Amino acid sequence: MSAQAASVRVQIVDQAGAVVPDAIVYAMPVNGKIPATKPAGAVIDQVKRRFVPLVSVAQTGAAITFPNKDNIEHDVYSFSPAKRFELNLYHGIPATPVVFDKPGLVVMGCNIHDSMIAYLLIVDTPWFAKTDASGQATIDNLPADAYRVTAWHPRMSDPNAQPTQKVGAGTGDAAKFTLQLKPEQKVE
Repeated sequence: MSAQAASVRVQIVDQAGAVVPDAIVYAMPVNGKIPATKPAGAVIDQVKRRFVPLVSVAQTGAAITFPNKDNIEHDVYSFSPAKRFELNLYHGIPATPVVFDKPGLVVMGCNIHDSMIAYLLIVDTPWFAKTDASGQATIDNLPADAYRVTAWHPRMSDPNAQPTQKVGAGTGDAAKFTLQLKPEQKVE
């Protein structure tokens, strides 16, 4: 007999109380036991000289595809410790997706277009979500248990100080985080 799956609702605001879209939230069981699951693949597009989406999250072991939908070539790379890679100049879809086999932050860029940047957070759990335009996210299908829910955003003033809150899935708990964000930089 399986336990009922539950959801945890999360609200993210910044130090001024404004909602924070595109924040990542993920849940780790307090007991540390994560089920063996096949990570879902993901797609990070290149459209109009931008990565879409700007912020992504995937489970450790996920294969990510990087389609180039522009009519110019891109050279996607990362020097991040969690995953170093380069997809040399190409159009269309690379033959092989990139597998992200270590948890951590992967910051990606394009060797041709310096303004192109994207953030991919790799987490060791299958339970994660990204906040919407209203700063809200729901992590679904959590087995009833106690979890540490963690929040992250690329503009956090200290990216290593990810706030964490303990919640019980199935208890109606909701998490609210206030993130200290750096001022937004304008991209020219």
